[in-house]
Amino acid sequence: MQDLISPEEMAIIDENTSYLGIPTTLLMENAGRELARIVQSKVGVQNKSVIIFAGTGNNGGDAFVFARHISRLAKKVVVVLVGDSANIRTAESKLNWAALLNMEYSINLTVIQDSSDLKKLKIESPDIVVDGLLGTGVQGKIREPIASAINLINSLKGFKIAVDIPSGLNPETGAIEDIAVKADLTVTFHRVKRGLIKNKENAGEIIPVDIGIPAEAEFIVGPGDLRFVIKDRPAESHKGDFGKILVIGGGGGEYYSGAPTLAGLAALTTGADLVNIAAPSSVSATIRGYSPDLIVRDLPGNYLSATALEPLEPLLKWASAIIIGPGLGLEPETAETILVILDKIRKLKTPVVVDADAIKAMAGNKTLLKGIPAVITPHFGEYKILTGIDLASQKSSLDRLQIVRNSAKELGITLLVKGKDDLITDGQSAKMNRTHTPAMTVGGTGDVLSGIVGCLLGQNYPPFRAANAGAFINGLAGKYAEKDRNGPHIIASDLIKFIPKAMQLS
Repeated sequence: MQDLISPEEMAIIDENTSYLGIPTTLLMENAGRELARIVQSKVGVQNKSVIIFAGTGNNGGDAFVFARHISRLAKKVVVVLVGDSANIRTAESKLNWAALLNMEYSINLTVIQDSSDLKKLKIESPDIVVDGLLGTGVQGKIREPIASAINLINSLKGFKIAVDIPSGLNPETGAIEDIAVKADLTVTFHRVKRGLIKNKENAGEIIPVDIGIPAEAEFIVGPGDLRFVIKDRPAESHKGDFGKILVIGGGGGEYYSGAPTLAGLAALTTGADLVNIAAPSSVSATIRGYSPDLIVRDLPGNYLSATALEPLEPLLKWASAIIIGPGLGLEPETAETILVILDKIRKLKTPVVVDADAIKAMAGNKTLLKGIPAVITPHFGEYKILTGIDLASQKSSLDRLQIVRNSAKELGITLLVKGKDDLITDGQSAKMNRTHTPAMTVGGTGDVLSGIVGCLLGQNYPPFRAANAGAFINGLAGKYAEKDRNGPHIIASDLIKFIPKAMQLS
């Protein structure tokens, strides 16, 4: 496990902790209590005056809890809420603010709604100054009255402590894009944010504290992973801005047509603007008949062969992401053609999902896509063909995950190994998705997964993020479909109907 963490990763972990049954209220209580413990051990609060500047977000909520915990020890505790109390943003922070309102004898509360109010604030040389104004989610220009509050904090002579991160410091880069608190000590929660190490001048001494986040929150996929692939659509959006997906599939075996169709419809339902399915002429008319929403491109022949390379050329350049493999079959010429197409994709550096028969073809040159944004989605059998490793011999999902991580590192791509627990890794980070149901053993659910992941890749999400969210959506859609069907009577197209519901955030 890495010691440093990005603000995006931390936000995902926070939300997934709640998904695992540990409420944010408890994390906030732990954060404020641990902050009080560290401050007491480092500088002491007995018979000292403490002023706490709090914002309206969860960073302010942590500061409210801290104030409550030190109020019995300090000589004087002043909490300055910078912003309207009616605008406190989360239920957890509101709860802890309400508690402070009842502590009129031990804590002095002041509300500052504009910078002119700060000038009227009477401060009597506090011993300790606490910055709980802004958390890890704030970047760029600092608005008033927060900006004036930061300047005021920096002007005070007391020992300065930042809650999680100094306000105004970029939590990822450590840059100060406007102004920032210059702290003597930063007490940061769960793990050290990268920006703190890059700007120790503003962070001061850095002490990470455990706030009760379980190990599972680091590696179990949850709604936090989904939140980071839900994109607002500006009013001025144009057709194609949210993904142009090319599916190359069909024609194999008994002229398969369903697999590429499921992948294409899943991509559309996930949010892609345009989907083209390039399929051999033996199945293209059938695919065209499934839905008027799909654009179907005829490739010559009964199965994929070298004759398809020329008509595919402009489509490969058009696509923002490509899905290759569903229903292609195992003809020797098909396998050779797949490798040529993958090499073209590598040169274009287009994001790609490699599934089904294309995985088997890739076993002949398994590092072909190294270094480009690629997600390969094998089941255990296909993973063994690709890598020579039998995952079924390992009983522990965590042991399997480590093995798959090593494979992804060697191949230089992201692997999404399908199973009871989906195993997802880019060779560095690794996660498991557990949203599945045994009803999803029905054929075609993997093609739906490819469509979902392909859509997300086509919307410019990184492969690891797209694979995590895609597995979560696919499994959750399967659960909703099973419930709708009153048991394990689902078919793959049922999942497509429930993709929108699976993508809804609370």
